[in-house]
Amino acid sequence: MAGGGTGGHVIPALAVARELRARGHFPFFVGTERGLEATLVPREGLPLELVRIGGLKRVGLRQTAATLFQLPASTWESGQLIESRGVAAVFSMGGYVAGPPVIAALVRGTPVVIMEPNAVPGFTNRHIAMYVRRALVSFPETARYFPFGRTEVTGLPVREEFFALPPRPPGERFTLLITGGSQGSRTLNRAARESWPLFRQSGLALQIIHQSGRQAYEELRAAFAESGVEGEVVPFITDMPAAFAQADLVLCRSGAGAVAEVAAAGKPSILSPFPFAADQHQLRNAEAFVRAGAARLVEDDGMTGVRLFETVAELAADPAGLERMAAAARAMAHPGAARRAAEVLEEVAHC
Repeated sequence: MAGGGTGGHVIPALAVARELRARGHFPFFVGTERGLEATLVPREGLPLELVRIGGLKRVGLRQTAATLFQLPASTWESGQLIESRGVAAVFSMGGYVAGPPVIAALVRGTPVVIMEPNAVPGFTNRHIAMYVRRALVSFPETARYFPFGRTEVTGLPVREEFFALPPRPPGERFTLLITGGSQGSRTLNRAARESWPLFRQSGLALQIIHQSGRQAYEELRAAFAESGVEGEVVPFITDMPAAFAQADLVLCRSGAGAVAEVAAAGKPSILSPFPFAADQHQLRNAEAFVRAGAARLVEDDGMTGVRLFETVAELAADPAGLERMAAAARAMAHPGAARRAAEVLEEVAHC
């Protein structure tokens, strides 16, 4: 299992690893000691082999030089692991951690299966596209980056609780869920705060559930308490499916994990892509949802309190439109992604 650093790489790979283990296989991870895999993988009771490698994208000359210096040794170490463990296939979520084990596998002729959850493949996946055995994607348009016949739209593994959420009937109060991810988003936090007086003055029967991130929580909570708007600001939402269940509309960034959860839950959304995401992949994800009629797009530099208020008020006044957006989002969901990834790995490894 190759791919680490962030939750977006590690968590889906863990879902596939759990499925493989349940099928009687013996998955292990290759990662670094500073990535999230160093915490999450041992917690799952799965082996983690450490390599020394850094990033190549959006880093300075010093980091680039260090990574290029580390690459041969870490690739050799990964090759030794593949040989000593009798690896039948490598599964990659991309990211810089995936580079050494994937290169080592390709050199040895070991089948490589990648999962590319974004509309535009990341740096590693783009550069190995011609050589992978299979590419599991979330958007049909991503297939153009890979050789014909090697892609399959499987989606990204998402917790089953999201798929189980029933459609939300219209209620007396319109509930808006705002989440900028576990660390929060300064743009969404600022725009939300600017919008509170406008919602208050409008008389719209509104409730806001806002995950702010821990850094901004105290200041935002105190200001929200004085705003006169119903709802709550919390630093982190532990049970995100339960929060989605309460929401009529979701405002979030458009990373692969976020849009996969929106689709699985069948929720209409306002997507505001993180502007510094590599290769603008969050913007491309959001655009795919807009084309499908599942979301509204408000780019980061246009996300103001006024724009947020006007967009929410417009959507809240159109229940039929929200219902169509919800159906379009649900149509983009892909249940069973981890199971299908495990099946594909078995196929290429001839298990």
